[in-house]
Amino acid sequence: MGTTKEYSNGEVTVIWKPDLCIHSEVCVKGLSEVFKPDKKPWIQTEAAPSKAIVDQVKKCPSGALDYYWNDKEKKKELMDQNEKEASGIKVEIIENGPLMVYGQLNVEHFNGSSEVKKKATAFCRCGYSENKPYCDGSHTGENFQG
Repeated sequence: MGTTKEYSNGEVTVIWKPDLCIHSEVCVKGLSEVFKPDKKPWIQTEAAPSKAIVDQVKKCPSGALDYYWNDKEKKKELMDQNEKEASGIKVEIIENGPLMVYGQLNVEHFNGSSEVKKKATAFCRCGYSENKPYCDGSHTGENFQG
């Protein structure tokens, strides 16, 4: 995969994978004091409490944002909690946007390859994506309605 960048406040580290980003702006609209696309670095992890940052990162529809706790004990405690909370797969159709599938799933491609998606996966509904079957945000430039 392509570039990965990390931004840390010492307690939590936010991982950004630009190649996966579909520019839905969920992060910016949800926590604008942290996610500032006009600033460098664009993720300001000192601007909000770590829990608020983690809660917002979990809402990323493409999986371009992820995180890890820097404290190994806290990381293990939260991983155990997340396993208990995991209750299956949720499918959401975004108006004029992608088909979102939340939860762990195995994607099997027509060429026989497969990959595991662990959190949120945005599937293209408009047909314009250059990263099929995944959404790359092309629907916004094509005025997709659906």
